[in-house]
Amino acid sequence: MAARARFDPFLRDLSHPVKPTPLGAVVILVTLIVLALAALVPLYWMFATSLTPSAMTVRFPPELVPSDLTLDNYRAVLRQPNFWSWVRNSLIQALSVTAVVVATASMAGYALAKLPFPGSRTLFWLFILSMMLPFEAILVPLFLVVTRLGLVDTYLGLLLPLMAAPFSIFLMKQFIQTLPGELIDAARVDGASEPRIFWEVVLPLVRPGLAFLGIVTFVAQWNSFVWPLVVTRSSGMRTLQVGLVLIREQEPLFFGLQMAAAMLAAVPVIVVFFAFQRYFLRGVTVGALKG
Repeated sequence: MAARARFDPFLRDLSHPVKPTPLGAVVILVTLIVLALAALVPLYWMFATSLTPSAMTVRFPPELVPSDLTLDNYRAVLRQPNFWSWVRNSLIQALSVTAVVVATASMAGYALAKLPFPGSRTLFWLFILSMMLPFEAILVPLFLVVTRLGLVDTYLGLLLPLMAAPFSIFLMKQFIQTLPGELIDAARVDGASEPRIFWEVVLPLVRPGLAFLGIVTFVAQWNSFVWPLVVTRSSGMRTLQVGLVLIREQEPLFFGLQMAAAMLAAVPVIVVFFAFQRYFLRGVTVGALKG
């Protein structure tokens, strides 16, 4: 109690934050605008270069606004022999892994948060410890297992290792743990089974967390490079991110072509983020708003 009394003034200050002065608000706004513009500069430069003829991309000093716009770079990318196969493989990887991760992580998170069982705490800490291992540390053993199973250059070999996501289980466990236990107890008193409680009580309440997890997983899988590069062999099984490297190796000096391919690869991520931006922001802040 004495320790709590010492921290009470500090806690009251946190619960009633001081509003900035008008000048301070202007400074904060200007700083945020400058940071936002700085973050958008690489995206703008990539877009501008993709519309510039390849012969003009090596000009010095470079043009901030291209004077000779062209879509030839995009046409050249779309005419690549395996471009649409790369897009298909990336979509299969991103959508399949996202669906499986969201489903399994939500169920495992519910079990760890609201269904205590012997060894649950130990299992949870094993998930935490596995998160500390970088993917590169398990890359070689994982590749050897996939090779022994004969899954190299197959969809199963590409997808299955990516569906194990300890961080996703940890995230959903933390989301579900914030739910009032009284709601679940009331559903049990009414005779609802555990699958029904999970489907009709838990999932609607953690929808922001599911959306956040889905967006993060989709973006991570769409942008994944190391594992698709290692486990695929034929050009038709490559993903789009690996295909970008192949384009760069084939046309090392055609920067406009490379930037056009990168812009096309970034379009799905941009569309997904803006389509689910509301859920993404709610998912980020919901943990901080819970008591």
